[in-house]
Amino acid sequence: MPGLHGSTSGLKASQVRSLERIYRRRVPVDQLISGELARFLTELSFELRRQIGLIIDRQGEILHVILGDDREIVIPDLSGYGLGRSGLRGLRCVHTHLKEEPLTQDDINDLSLLRLDLIAAIGVGPEGFPGRVSWAHLLPSNREGDTVERLEAPSFYQLDLDFGRFVRALDDELERRIAETVDLSDQRERAILISVSQQPRHLIEESLDELTELARTADLLVLDRVVQRAHKIHPRYLMGQGKIKEVVIGALQQGATMLVFDQDLSPSQVNAIAEITEIKVIDRTQLILDIFARRAQSRDGKVQVELAQLKYILPRLTGRGTALSRLMGGIGGRGPGETKLEIDRRRIRDRISRLEKQLEGLSRSRLQRRRKRVRAGVPIVSIVGYTNAGKSTLLNALTQSTTLTENLLFATLDTATRRLRFPEEREVIITDTVGFIRQLPKSLFGAFRATLEELADADLLLHLVDVSNPRFEDQIAAVDRILLDLDLGRVPKQLVFNKVDLVPDEEVGHLCRRFEAIPVSALQRGSFEPLLTEMQRRIWPDEKAEGAIDNRDDFF
Repeated sequence: MPGLHGSTSGLKASQVRSLERIYRRRVPVDQLISGELARFLTELSFELRRQIGLIIDRQGEILHVILGDDREIVIPDLSGYGLGRSGLRGLRCVHTHLKEEPLTQDDINDLSLLRLDLIAAIGVGPEGFPGRVSWAHLLPSNREGDTVERLEAPSFYQLDLDFGRFVRALDDELERRIAETVDLSDQRERAILISVSQQPRHLIEESLDELTELARTADLLVLDRVVQRAHKIHPRYLMGQGKIKEVVIGALQQGATMLVFDQDLSPSQVNAIAEITEIKVIDRTQLILDIFARRAQSRDGKVQVELAQLKYILPRLTGRGTALSRLMGGIGGRGPGETKLEIDRRRIRDRISRLEKQLEGLSRSRLQRRRKRVRAGVPIVSIVGYTNAGKSTLLNALTQSTTLTENLLFATLDTATRRLRFPEEREVIITDTVGFIRQLPKSLFGAFRATLEELADADLLLHLVDVSNPRFEDQIAAVDRILLDLDLGRVPKQLVFNKVDLVPDEEVGHLCRRFEAIPVSALQRGSFEPLLTEMQRRIWPDEKAEGAIDNRDDFF
């Protein structure tokens, strides 16, 4: 027989046995609770001067008996009972109130956050008889923004509710409303994007736009975006506890399965938010790590991503429980995988140590290749830039190669190297590197530092910019900061504006003069002549650049 939830201190053995015997009872499926069981609860509650609660499923089986104090009960963990297509858990909570008071705000929060079918409070009347009844249930999304409906009956015996019919109708209506906005056959995870910041609103919106693109790249279905400009960042929840509960309730109402924060969350913040809801909680860093995990193809890339993910997970193992388990699996949980959550901190550190040694070996191999290139005396040109600026597309167009290109952030993760032939039997090695992004996760920056250090051997950096992006100046600044962090400020650099076919000609000319940039369209090979001429001038400054180029797609 299941045990009681709550403290039994001060109770007689006979009273404990009376409470435990409640598990043997069953409630008719068409009733909220039977009259006989309601009277038993109120009389025992009157005797103990403590609230008593039951968690009942739709078949009428009593799953939990809860003993509270004179003010409240504490509902146990219900995460083992999944949510249905309507978003309801298929459980109801019926408990007593010693003073016949209506449902409290805590009761309503439990109803909303736990996605109960219904929550009801039966007042304990004179002599312990059932008195006033208050109950509430969730509402489908509506224009008024109401999430809960409260109802009352002056006496339990005046309660007229066919519970079976009621919950079926509620289930159908909730599912129908969700289906109006979300394709329930779509198996993608459904996310709410959240930003809590003290920055100006336009900067917050810009960052959220980028987070939206990251979510699209990670194959997330974005349902909504929530922005809060906070005067002070809450150390536990980022936003206030009331606000985060409001956000969670709204997310549940929309059928969301994940909350994605634009700000990095500390381990304690992840745990605190996860205590409020069973919805998966991840931050910007974890989303980027997930994208890198699915994009990594080479041995180098896979080792670097796994190392970054393990370093991210390690501090979050402290006090691990259901909170961290909600993070993993699916979006934000690729790479090391769920089995890594079952190993302890020592084994995680051992794995990190092995990966770092493996990465050192791979770095030595890269160093040997780099030295070979330097000895060969072939100039090296590296294409750098913000993610999705068109680096791989430009590389393909220049060298007639077939590097993967997609309109996604971080579409290509592994470095690609090709030869580009110029007239007079001259050639250069041209490489495409991983795209940069604002707020690049520190764990990723460290893991990919060895790869990006190859840029130090470049004779010329082509800083490719998507000039059609309204925020291209911010992107230029972000890339320049990363290049400085990599100590690459001394390497010659040429700014190249890509996608000029999407910008009016007069504006392109003005921008190129202002930034001393070369305009190209990676989709129009005829636009490459100024770029190729400038590359020849930079690489062979003492020779006159003339003639056409000869492209080929040989690997170095």
